[in-house]
Amino acid sequence: MMIEELGRARYVSLTTFRKDGTPVATPVWAVADGGELYMWTRNDAWKVKRIRNNGRVTVVACDVRGRVADGAVAAEGEARVLDATGLKRVRKLMTRKYTWQFWMLDVPAAVVRRERPHTAIAVTLAPPAAKL
Repeated sequence: MMIEELGRARYVSLTTFRKDGTPVATPVWAVADGGELYMWTRNDAWKVKRIRNNGRVTVVACDVRGRVADGAVAAEGEARVLDATGLKRVRKLMTRKYTWQFWMLDVPAAVVRRERPHTAIAVTLAPPAAKL
């Protein structure tokens, strides 16, 4: 159930980890589909570099500034950077959820740069720990 809740959230805080283990949280748009959580970001974002180095992440619902509500539960997972086919699919999912807001960010980048300098990230959540 956690994946659907995160997919409905307006923003999620994606925490990636530096080589030395330091956590770095970033608020991002996210959408759930097929049991995974998908995010969209710029190719040159540090979070993409950190995910390529270490796919371990945590995600939790947050606001636009990355503030997490009291009592919100974070989920651990494994992230991977998607290829061009995956990016195309995530673009469609993001357009469906964020409508004109997503379009306003994506299309001007393509017009100005003649390319879309973005990548997609997929997160598979770890199963919840068994309660003893």
